[in-house]
Amino acid sequence: MPTSSPVDVSSICLLRLSALGDVTHVVPLVRTLREGFPSVTLHWVIGKGERRLLEGLEGVEFVEYDKRSGLAGMRALRRGLPAHGFDALLQMQVAARANLLSAFIPARRRIGYDRARSKDGHGLFINERIADRPGIHVLDALGSFCEPLGLRQTQVRWDLPVPDDARAWAQAQWPEDGRPTLVISPCSSHVLRNWRPDRYAAVANHAVARGWRVVLCGGRSELERSTGDAILSGMAQPALDLIGKDTLKQLPALLERGQLLMTPDSGPMHIGNAMGTKVLGLHAASNPARSGPYSDRRYCVDRYDDAARRYLGKPASQLRWGTKIEREGVMDLVTVDDAIAAFERYVADHLG
Repeated sequence: MPTSSPVDVSSICLLRLSALGDVTHVVPLVRTLREGFPSVTLHWVIGKGERRLLEGLEGVEFVEYDKRSGLAGMRALRRGLPAHGFDALLQMQVAARANLLSAFIPARRRIGYDRARSKDGHGLFINERIADRPGIHVLDALGSFCEPLGLRQTQVRWDLPVPDDARAWAQAQWPEDGRPTLVISPCSSHVLRNWRPDRYAAVANHAVARGWRVVLCGGRSELERSTGDAILSGMAQPALDLIGKDTLKQLPALLERGQLLMTPDSGPMHIGNAMGTKVLGLHAASNPARSGPYSDRRYCVDRYDDAARRYLGKPASQLRWGTKIEREGVMDLVTVDDAIAAFERYVADHLG
């Protein structure tokens, strides 16, 4: 919604290449921009996998950039953009590659992060900055990129584009028989955020004993397959194994069908949250207040402060906002009892 009179813009370009969780956080901003500027032309420079996830998002023209293409890909991207450029570029990624890529996007206003969150020369590629608001969730930080344009993100709405055939596929994977479903997506792209398979198996066994169905999901990598196999081998009863069997368009529909999703800080965490599924998030390497499931963190395990004290010698309150503690063994601070207690909080709130 407007904070004052919205400025006069007819074309906006968003730059956020990755990752799956972060581009999910950008979708509410797109909704805000579309509401505030109904006739604006909106382009989004995005990564390949992220585009597949969001393909069909109305009111957006995606411009795909392959990170492997280097400078040649940046030049090709420039040739494919409107010759007159954009009224505003929202430069929402501070990594060196994204900063350099932004130089190939012509725009009169180049809006980037505040100085505290800038790095890799980010300030050289922008001419305006968003407000410095430490202590807010990543989604709210991304949402604040509309403020220099006279808008404010006062509501968060995703409505991810999920095709009917993706929902039909998810519906066919298990019956509607009244049993609640625990979906486990065990792997993050940051391996030091991952939990031990035997611990997942212990929580899965607890859920099965409580009458739940357990479903495993994940991508096609060797790590995800081996992690899934280790979880399955530790379970007393079979689980439905869908690791490597869904597509990025089917994943949101799959997560939507679960009552509870157990996962570390990962893309599926944020996709599941966007689809309305409650999340049992496992946090020690990252701060759930900054990067946990946006809508509801009641069922998360939070050992971030313990990790800060053990690995960095100070409480989390004294760390720079956004500090990650991706150290070997940090996720061992999250115990099976922690996760079972979180599971039981969900049961008490929704099934008790």
